[in-house]
Amino acid sequence: MTPVLELRSVSAGYGPFHALFDVSLTIEPGQAVALLGANGVGKTTVARVASGLVAPERGAVLADGHDLTGAAPHAFARAGVAHAVEGRSVFASLSVEDNLRLSFRRTFGRRGVGGALESAYEQFPVLSKRRSQLAGTLSGGEQRMLSMARVLVEKPTLLIADELSLGLAPIIVDSIYEQLRRLREAGTALLIVEQQLTHALELCDRALLLDHGSIAWEGIPEDAVELVATRIFDHDDS
Repeated sequence: MTPVLELRSVSAGYGPFHALFDVSLTIEPGQAVALLGANGVGKTTVARVASGLVAPERGAVLADGHDLTGAAPHAFARAGVAHAVEGRSVFASLSVEDNLRLSFRRTFGRRGVGGALESAYEQFPVLSKRRSQLAGTLSGGEQRMLSMARVLVEKPTLLIADELSLGLAPIIVDSIYEQLRRLREAGTALLIVEQQLTHALELCDRALLLDHGSIAWEGIPEDAVELVATRIFDHDDS
């Protein structure tokens, strides 16, 4: 089977700052991979390269077998790659429903918006209760749900989920990961970028440990917990 995502010896950075060094990874259809590591090791940069937000300086990026190295993010989206970016990523001055409509109309067309909204509200009932509320006035957890609903309903081939648990209450994290589990059962592959191990490792069948911009270890989730616990990191996230 053609991998949904391949990074081949990728190096990347921001101007003079180098964040990734010779990173290679492959995600097969329907597979869930956890990318682990502490702040500052380059996890978010991997996610951005994998969705076209950052162009690699060297190496290649392939999505569904197509070489998209240096391509714009919309080319990755057309190849089935969706990216739930770190943070809340909502249009604060629009209502909850307008946020959803804007996203769904682009993906499903005008006729498909109604069904997509119904699916979003079914997955996240709290959004249905807030549909007329400005997104900027939602709680942090509700904004995260809104940003997730916009991509989960689209059922991408690959979802890149960046630091989903960051700053959220445990009950909200549980809800979001339950939706990720259902998405994977429906056939979507996952690349989960996390510092918190428990949820990610329970969902994934493979784990990678990133250290100083390079893949330091790859293996099964059961072996990742002890390995990560023995590492000492003191960086800011990149």
